[in-house]
Amino acid sequence: MPPVVLVNAVGLTRRLLVHAPRLQALAQQGWLADMPEVIPAVTCTAQATLLTGTLPEVHGVVANGWLYRETQEVRFWQQCNRLIQAEPLYVTFRRFARQQGRTATVAKLFWWFNQGAAVDISVTPKPHYGIDGDKVFGITGTPKGLPEELEQLLGPFPFAQFWGPLAGLASTAWIAQAAAIVLERYRPILTLVYLPHLDYDPQRFGPSGCDIVRCVRELDDACAPLLDAASRVGAQVWVVSEYGHVDVRQPVYPNRLLRQAGLLEVRHGPFGEQLDLYASRAFAVVDHQIAHIYVRDPEDVPRVCELFASCPDVAEILNGEERARYHLQHSRSGEVILLAQPHAWFAYPFWLDEANAPDYARCVAIHHKPGFDPCELFFDPKLRWPKLVMARKLLAKKLGWRVRFDVIPLNAEVVHGSHGLPAADPIDRPILIGHGPCPGSSVAMTAVRSLILQALDCTLS
Repeated sequence: MPPVVLVNAVGLTRRLLVHAPRLQALAQQGWLADMPEVIPAVTCTAQATLLTGTLPEVHGVVANGWLYRETQEVRFWQQCNRLIQAEPLYVTFRRFARQQGRTATVAKLFWWFNQGAAVDISVTPKPHYGIDGDKVFGITGTPKGLPEELEQLLGPFPFAQFWGPLAGLASTAWIAQAAAIVLERYRPILTLVYLPHLDYDPQRFGPSGCDIVRCVRELDDACAPLLDAASRVGAQVWVVSEYGHVDVRQPVYPNRLLRQAGLLEVRHGPFGEQLDLYASRAFAVVDHQIAHIYVRDPEDVPRVCELFASCPDVAEILNGEERARYHLQHSRSGEVILLAQPHAWFAYPFWLDEANAPDYARCVAIHHKPGFDPCELFFDPKLRWPKLVMARKLLAKKLGWRVRFDVIPLNAEVVHGSHGLPAADPIDRPILIGHGPCPGSSVAMTAVRSLILQALDCTLS
């Protein structure tokens, strides 16, 4: 059987595929199916489902971040592979191949939950953090020396283009070129590659508010070196995506509603207000179009549900066993789960006055914020020359000054795209491009794992 490359082209749908001639050619050589979304339709949950063939109630990845109840900390974008509570595809494949006496080299490039993953080759973003609070961008991976070698060949990984107000094509192009090098040098039998380009402008401006055709063509062009390398080594290329984007026009602030109801508490300090998780009776951990509401005392659950029942931009309120409707009945989930109306999304702010916003609010600070913040994709429109401001701050940092890159807007109404809910039209669902026998026009996201194992001639009894 040929090696398999599984490309995760985030945000790619059947509607958009027509603008990607290279990827469309793959579908014509094999087959194309849509995949009904796992809920929430967000990166970490979708990837855990793709890798394990299970749903959040089993693998435990209930969003991109959640409350760690043991320490009362909200953490987003964790990379530890052990957070997935079901067996990933590459573990199953390697065990089966060893039993058959076959080679089972696996590469995992920029897919999430990469650190500690049972793979032979990995590359993932990982900044360096100094004791004085300084941060230096960087990547890490295995085998030892590979990240440094890739940066020598391709230049430093463009971290500022991976996330933040400058996020764009450069990061996807770098990853695709790195994957091409790995394919030809190491000849892995299974390669996972994450390409995020379509997660930027469609989220900033909405799919109807950006030049979506240009974005898709840029993604397709960036795939060229990877697809060429796959052809040279005889690899079969499969393509998945995680979700499609929708236009939104209304941010919803569940933490402000909880605070006004006397359920959420803050701590005042020198760096602005901070969410006090110990004192709060309820608070929301938001992620695009879903919100997990963690409620300390069970007797407060009806009150929380009643509070949001009067919010017109909330479509569904789930608590207790109702969470099983979307396979989210797990200890990591909130006691109450909110789903937004299709035109709305949930924003994390809990302060009532901008003057009291925490210092991280105006920065790209994915590990500090108690919720996902798409405002990080924008420069604050109040800044007249934002890139000049950034350049001056960067220079000051290089000169040894402590610098806060506070260039992000607080106004969530700048965001016009989101995801997280089932697509209204199947043409806007995530897709699967595969080879061999076609399983049908629609394939469950949980089926991808077994299809890839079959493509690797790894048939489980």
